[in-house]
Amino acid sequence: MKIGIDLGTANILVYVQGKGVVLNEPSVVAINDDDNRLVAVGEEAREMIGRTPGNVRAIRPMRDGVIADYLITEAMLRYVINKVSRVRLFKPDVMISVPSGVTSVEKRAVRDAAMKAGARDAYLIDEPLAAAIGAGVPISGPSGNMIVDIGGGTTEIAVIALGGIVVADSVRVGGTKIDEAIANYIRRKYNLMVGERTAEEVKIGIGSALALDEPMQMEVKGRDMIAGLPRTIPINSGEVTEAIEAPLAQIITAVRNVLEQTPPELSSDIIDKGMVMTGGGSLLRNIDALLTQVTGIPCHVAENALNSVAVGTGLALEHFDQFRKSLVRGS
Repeated sequence: MKIGIDLGTANILVYVQGKGVVLNEPSVVAINDDDNRLVAVGEEAREMIGRTPGNVRAIRPMRDGVIADYLITEAMLRYVINKVSRVRLFKPDVMISVPSGVTSVEKRAVRDAAMKAGARDAYLIDEPLAAAIGAGVPISGPSGNMIVDIGGGTTEIAVIALGGIVVADSVRVGGTKIDEAIANYIRRKYNLMVGERTAEEVKIGIGSALALDEPMQMEVKGRDMIAGLPRTIPINSGEVTEAIEAPLAQIITAVRNVLEQTPPELSSDIIDKGMVMTGGGSLLRNIDALLTQVTGIPCHVAENALNSVAVGTGLALEHFDQFRKSLVRGS
């Protein structure tokens, strides 16, 4: 059995050969502090964020695309592998995506966690490569392709040609940082404390990278920092655009950085084809228009933007010989 895993900061997605993406759950684990027992994993654990009783902690074991808590990541991988591999007799081969900027120590940690969680063998693939394969970009030809993958914890930008990464940059800014920027803005402007889930709902509901022609509005509930009581305020899309300016500026800087380092032959390919955007962050309204505006290069969001990394890891394992040279061994 072959399994591809997109081990993200915000979500963990699993692709099974012949079935497609079979699992998409938040990468959150709830732990009981009294006996270190796993209480819940995934969606069930996410529901608990900010709501748990004293002895239960809801934690994200991945931070900025890398393992922040090794044992809990291993437990989360074991839960995922057991959930998707029905037949326990055979251990699955697992392919896991890792951000392109990670160190060899971080790679080894991911591979070891997968092996301990029940994989027969574990391979690693750079996230931008997996995103490109999953988005249907023909990476093995000599022509250059540019991928911008905005995940929960990291944004990966890479120029790919001949099955490998020519230039890449990885910034530890993604959906989570954008949520934090929204929460901080509401706190500063309205003295209202909102949780990370509320901030994410605001981003999805009315967030936009560029000012909208017709502003949208929504109600936000939180705790008044002065009175200490619950309060509801209206917030509009223009304010959200203002709030997320800083994290988006970091992403733009990284994109420019990669374009500056790209060999001229590949630059001309990218101008012709444009950039392909993947990852949950690329679903933010007008983020493709913003990148086109600042770089002058057309941008298009991949059809399966959310799943492309997971699909790419699975396909890379299915067509192993074809992509062999593109893979990273974590040992």
